[in-house]
Amino acid sequence: MAGIGATVVGLGFAIAFVFGLIAARTNFCTMGALSDIVHMGHWGRMRMWLLAIAVAIAGTTALTLAGQVDLAQSVVQRPQLPWLSLLVGGLLFGCGMTLAGGCANRNLVRVGFGSLRSFVVLTFMAISSYMTLKGLFGAWRAATLDRVAIDLHAHGWADQGLATALEQAAGWPHAAALPWVAGVLVLALLAFVFADARFRANRAQWLGGIALGLLIPLAWYVSGHLGHGENPETLETVYFATNSHTIESMSFVAPLAYGLEMLLLWTDASLHASFGIACVLGVVAGSAAYALAARKFRWEGFASLEDLGRQLAGAVLMGFGGVTALGCTIGQGLSGLSTLALGSFIAVAAIVAGSVATLKATA
Repeated sequence: MAGIGATVVGLGFAIAFVFGLIAARTNFCTMGALSDIVHMGHWGRMRMWLLAIAVAIAGTTALTLAGQVDLAQSVVQRPQLPWLSLLVGGLLFGCGMTLAGGCANRNLVRVGFGSLRSFVVLTFMAISSYMTLKGLFGAWRAATLDRVAIDLHAHGWADQGLATALEQAAGWPHAAALPWVAGVLVLALLAFVFADARFRANRAQWLGGIALGLLIPLAWYVSGHLGHGENPETLETVYFATNSHTIESMSFVAPLAYGLEMLLLWTDASLHASFGIACVLGVVAGSAAYALAARKFRWEGFASLEDLGRQLAGAVLMGFGGVTALGCTIGQGLSGLSTLALGSFIAVAAIVAGSVATLKATA
């Protein structure tokens, strides 16, 4: 058991290290991409994000068709669609990441560059997300938002994937619907991404998008295949070293909360390092490695008291919104979308809408 868990945690750290290194090198940032579009009409970083999504969908679909992972076990694919939580959580996360100058991933990368400001933002985000998981915010979330949901299982859905939707609507076999849906989306995204000559000429961006996208199915494989086995004590088949006790890919908001819990309750023998916590630490380490190698490491603080207040408000909104929406711009925007879950499309659309509205309101 310890060996499998250590493998999952170690490989999670390694995957996230590469992710942080590439994100730092290419200036990958979803909020920054939206800001580029709103303020300058420039789609370069957005095309990079869309390319990563296309590659993640292709790789994750290939894993599923090969029988290497069971994505129906993931949190985002459960046949219970909490559409109101996804919508409200996404909107608040999008607003929060704009106020804080970047999402969870961007702030982790900035910590690697020496940003004490981002460290404080992540600390408040961790507190807020923990309160939303198990504390005061969580009680309100469960009693109000989470109650508004569609039970897809009652309508015969095995999961909430687009392929299952096509199966239910047109009667296609799932094995045929999945590659068809994934193929159409991937080709459409690739056509849009590479239609721009400037993007095609920016080798760092398109190579970075491909590499980041490939890391998502790799993470699914580590937690859902290598980390899937029989518990020798209970003889149950389990997923080792994940906080959700099921298959996971990269995500940062809830893992920040679990990391904070582990630090606060360090002597609790029931708590262990997890795949998600390792991903958080790996991104910081990868970013720091790039910053030090490129001689870009600089200590950074808050510009003013007003800046402090805005950033902390954004951190609290991101913590609540990220947990409520079941993920962030990476957890839903890459990992969730790679599974073609309906809820992930709702959450990502809400995140984008919340961020764009805030960008325009604060311009």
